Parts: sequence; C-alpha cells; structure tokens
Amino acid sequence: MPERASSVLDLFQQGDLDAFESLFRTHQRAVYGWILRIVRDPSAAEDLTVETFWRIHRAHARFQSERSFEPWARRIATRAALDWLRARRPEVELTDQVLADLPSAPAADPGVTADIRRRTAQAFARLPYRLRTAAILAVVEEQPHKEVAAALGITVTAVKLRVFRALRLLRKDLERQGIKP
Repeated sequence: MPERASSVLDLFQQGDLDAFESLFRTHQRAVYGWILRIVRDPSAAEDLTVETFWRIHRAHARFQSERSFEPWARRIATRAALDWLRARRPEVELTDQVLADLPSAPAADPGVTADIRRRTAQAFARLPYRLRTAAILAVVEEQPHKEVAAALGITVTAVKLRVFRALRLLRKDLERQGIKP
C-alpha cells in the first residue's frame, strides 16, 4: 500500500489528473471538515473545499512527493479559509448553528442562559480572524497545538500566544457586557 500511495503522489506532482482525482476522493471529506471547523459555515466550507482543491491542483508541481499530502492540503485549506474570513465583514450574523456549537452549560448551573451564550458567541465573532481561527481550532475543536501550528504555518508558541490573546480579548469583551467569565 505505501508504494501505491507514493506513486500516486509522484504522479500527482507530475500533473497526472487521475492521481489528483484519487487524492481528491481520498481527502475531500477531511479537508471539508477542517475548513468547517474554521469558518463554521457548511455552505462556505463546501465552496472553500472546491477552492482548496483548485489551489492544490494549480500547485501540484510544488508538492514534495516524499512528504505527506494531508498536512500540505490542510495548510492550503487553512489559507483558503483565512482568505474567506478576511473578506467577510468583522461583525458576522450568528446562526443557530454557531450558537449550537458553543459548549452548553452544565444542567446544575442555571446562571448560564441562552442570552449569555449568544453574547459570548458574538464576542467570539468580533475577535480578529487570526486569533479567532487559532482559538476555534485549539480551544473549541481541541486540535493539538502542533497540528494548528502546521495548518496556520506558524510555530506552536505562536499558536499558544494567539489563543492566549483571544481568550484575554474575549474576557475583556464579556466583562464590558457585564458578564464575569
């Protein structure tokens, strides 16, 4: 099996469309899931998955076939998702899906209401996209810092710093709203 994977990657690097199609079928679901974690919008994630594979196809000659395809594809997917986030207005309308994705409060804690969850989601949406992306992947999605760093093209230390800054800004925003985190 590893020999076949290696030959598919070699063929892809050389521009073979069948090899690209094979990689697309194999990795499409994982790329979509990764993008969805970042953008939190299924429709946008579908479009960005197509965009990602278009970018992958155009960059085939730069791929190093001795390396793993998935982290390379994830970096390209992350860039596509970040481009999409940059192009959006900073104040985003929150959908029920985004609100549903927030961790729910324990049943024993009646102090956490739907209003607090909504305002927390709004504060999260106001974060700068770089901080928001790192926080989504590392905190909400619980991805390892090493994977987040590889996808964002930054160091693990930079991921930790972005997450720290994101949480600090969230705390300040919530405190301004009268919510004690």
